[in-house]
Amino acid sequence: MLTEGDKHMKRILLKLSGEALAGPEKSTGFDEATVTKVAKQVRQLVDDGMEIGIVIGGGNFWRGRSSENINRSKADQIGMLATIMNCLYVSEIFRSCGMKTLIMTPFACGGFTSLYSLDGAESALKSGTVVFFAGGTGHPYFSTDTATVLRAIEIGAEQILLAKSIDGVYDADPHDDPNARKYESISIREVIDRRLKVVDLAASILCMENKMPLLVFALGEENSIVRAARGEISGTVVTV
Repeated sequence: MLTEGDKHMKRILLKLSGEALAGPEKSTGFDEATVTKVAKQVRQLVDDGMEIGIVIGGGNFWRGRSSENINRSKADQIGMLATIMNCLYVSEIFRSCGMKTLIMTPFACGGFTSLYSLDGAESALKSGTVVFFAGGTGHPYFSTDTATVLRAIEIGAEQILLAKSIDGVYDADPHDDPNARKYESISIREVIDRRLKVVDLAASILCMENKMPLLVFALGEENSIVRAARGEISGTVVTV
């Protein structure tokens, strides 16, 4: 967390839920008003000198694991393409708000994206470009949660900000259990031991082994990204 004398962190990895980008009224596609609000908040942070990488989930287009009729590897490949579509759209909204953007994928994607390299990402981040890490890890059986933590570790992010459709980490699903209790703070070890659905198990272990903290908050709350980046979070702090 930030001290009183710090304005904000220097470099973060922001994970956006695909479902959250669909807006409050629908679960698929995009809600431009929601994405524009995200863009304006990120613009504030970029203008303040923060370096920002972004990973976007693909759940507003594809949740292949729910289908038993498609090979898992192929289903995951479709999910990777869904994340690229999301990054292409969100990147353009960011550009319309005056930011420079770069979309990187771990596999060649024609002229749509740039091939991921750490040197390329570092150069772009240091120049004030918002870097979108699309396409997951490029391999099946790994989620965008794992890709988020992997890229955060690689670029030396100080923290991962998880912008979700719910406002933090609970001891049960708050949609199913009205008595579910929200944690203000919880360790990544406890998340793993309790199998809490913050990020998947592989991503949680990566966080623990590499001491990568997370902040979990609701994307829909007013100015939530800016407040989270400045340590004014109303969600859950996941410590390491």
